[in-house]
Amino acid sequence: MADELQPHREAIDAIDAQVLKLISQRAEHAQAIGRIKNGVGIYRPEREAQVLRRVKELNPGPLPGESVARLFREIMSACLALEHPLNVAYLGPEGTFSQSAAVKHFGHAAKLQPCVSIDEIFRQVEAGSADYAVVPVENSTEGAIGRTLDLMVDTPLKICGEVDLRIHQNLLSRMEKFEDIRTLYSHPQSLAQCHEWISKNLGHVMRIHASSNAEAARLASQEDQAAAIAGEAAAEMYGLNVLAANIEDEPNNTTRFLVIGQHDAARSGKDKTSLVMAAKNRPGAVYELLTPLAQHGVSMTKLESRPSRTGLWEYVFFVDVEGHRDDAPVAQALEELTGQAVFVKVLGSYPVAVL
Repeated sequence: MADELQPHREAIDAIDAQVLKLISQRAEHAQAIGRIKNGVGIYRPEREAQVLRRVKELNPGPLPGESVARLFREIMSACLALEHPLNVAYLGPEGTFSQSAAVKHFGHAAKLQPCVSIDEIFRQVEAGSADYAVVPVENSTEGAIGRTLDLMVDTPLKICGEVDLRIHQNLLSRMEKFEDIRTLYSHPQSLAQCHEWISKNLGHVMRIHASSNAEAARLASQEDQAAAIAGEAAAEMYGLNVLAANIEDEPNNTTRFLVIGQHDAARSGKDKTSLVMAAKNRPGAVYELLTPLAQHGVSMTKLESRPSRTGLWEYVFFVDVEGHRDDAPVAQALEELTGQAVFVKVLGSYPVAVL
């Protein structure tokens, strides 16, 4: 067997040397671009999306396209850090799904800043203490994150990206058996996402809300007969056993996150535009708002209503459409909307999630 393995090992060693040389050359070009830009506009979300799409299309296998894209994400993250390490705020503490989303989008070379609330995340970026932020906006089973939507109405920040994160919930504990558990900590949304499983397997257990799944794991790590619902990162961080994996009731449970910063993104070729608008309080007003989108062939992918906070029974509507604000059909539709609506604000145009 050793004789058969040796040629392959020698080939891998030679290829590794070539790969390292090419990565170093790429990093040198990234540094040169940084010097030319002189620190301005270092992070280009549309360019990164184009690179990731391209490597997935060029990928000959046997590695899956998703795996190849993740490798290139980390290469770009490390190269970008040579120019200017990005400070990225997220909803902490460490070990949350928000942290996983931030790493998925920006890579491990970014400097991540945990925040205690969504409000603080927005303040950090608005004040310039963080370059960008990753905030949860909706879950496929539990719906919209209202606080994120409310803050987007008034903030000067723009959406420059999105992250789709598959949510796997796990039962974590210092204990080794279900029967030993008497207390279960979790964020309310995670409890809701695992309601049927909990009722079937832990119906005798007291459920206690925590501010985050990571905080739930921390609490469970300090108590006997306690457990938490959280992700694998929290299990590793707090040294807990994974008593049951993937306990979410909905197998495709996914949370969507927004990437926000001082700017949105240029066209990448496959984009999305988010906006918020308010209609006049009269019959057919919402239909009138949506008519320009249909007339110009702009496909709407989301419509979410929220109380406007400016008057009783008044609402604003959050809309996602396919295309970039600079695409002719979208631009024409937005121009007509501005003339018809009481209020219109474009929250940002950005690449559709690649990873």
